[in-house]
This record gives sequence, structure tokens and C-alpha cells, in this order.
Amino acid sequence: MTATTTTVHHPFFARVWPTIAAHETDTLRALRRENLAGLSGRVLEVGAGTGTNFALYPEAVEHVVAIEPEPRLAARARQAGADASVRVDVRCETVEHFTAEEPFDAVVCSLVLCSVEDPDMVLRQLHSWLRPGGQLRYLEHVASGGVRGRFQRLADATFHPRLMGNCHSHRHTEQSIAEAGFDVDHIRTERPLPVWVPLPVAEFALGRAHRPA
Repeated sequence: MTATTTTVHHPFFARVWPTIAAHETDTLRALRRENLAGLSGRVLEVGAGTGTNFALYPEAVEHVVAIEPEPRLAARARQAGADASVRVDVRCETVEHFTAEEPFDAVVCSLVLCSVEDPDMVLRQLHSWLRPGGQLRYLEHVASGGVRGRFQRLADATFHPRLMGNCHSHRHTEQSIAEAGFDVDHIRTERPLPVWVPLPVAEFALGRAHRPA
């Protein structure tokens, strides 16, 4: 399988995302930390970006396998992984082409299910890679209603995916998680971005689900 089929190339996004990630709001940073709290064992992180989560993993995590398909971002993630207090291995490939050698205790998705081509299929894959009872932890922006929702649909059909690494702001991620076979244990919606920010992204879902035993 060639590299062009297992990686993605978003030059503009790869230039701007490190700056965006470095200037996250305190609220969003706290949500990341909460999303990872209490994890242990072997963890699969999907869409690691620049490795923003790595410093936030609890000490009980033995090994993080992190997937990041954009080579420029994967290089930054490897640098962040080298400084992390837990063991981190970064794989530069798409989640669609990743092969799990053994089950994981948890899967972490942070701002990534918006950008995969087929989130329903990806979530079914993630479900199959978890041990029975294993957790899915997710922090994802989700579809809004009303005027904001209409703006999201317009943005998704025009400029937003092209500029922001295939990000789609109007996805019903919570529904996709349940339909993939997960039992949802907890979910809440937050608005961690300032209301004046003129972005399609608004509501974020912070949730926990598990693969039934």
C-alpha cells in the first residue's frame, strides 16, 4: 500500500493548526484534561494533531498509540511524544488503514471525527479494536440547530473542509457513536469558544461510551 493512500496532505491546515492548538482557550484545555481523566492501560488516540493531549495523560496509562495521517503534524506529534511522561508511539497513517495488533483498553477521539471521510465506518472500526468493556472517550464539536446549523451546512458544502483539513462542522456524532454499537455512559454539551468567534464550530460534546462486555 503506497504512502499516498495511507496519509493525507493538507498543507494550509498543517501550517495554521499548530498556532490554533497552541492558543486554545483555558476552557477547551480543561475539557481535554477531563476527557483523559482516569484512563489506564493501552490507549489508541485517533487524530493526534500536534500531540496536544500527550502531556495530559494520567500516569496509569502504559502506552499510547497515536494515529496522525498528516505528515507535518505527525512530525510535531512525535516531538511532543518524546517529552511526554507516558510512552507514546505516533503512526503516520489514516485510521482507515490502521491495523490493531491487540485490543485497546480505551480509544480517545479529540476533534477528529469531524474530519474522517466516513465517521460511521470509523466508529465501527474503533468499536472492534476495544476489549469488551473498553472505553471510548470523545471531545468533538457537533451539529448546531437554527441559524448556526444552517451556517454550518453552508460552510461544510463550501470553504470549511477545504481550509480546515476536511473538518465538517455539522455532524451528528453522538448518534453515530450509538449506532456503531457503543453504550453511551455520559455526555454533555459545552461551548468553550468565545461567542464572538465567527466560526461554524459552536457546541462541543464531551462524552464517555463503552463496548458492551
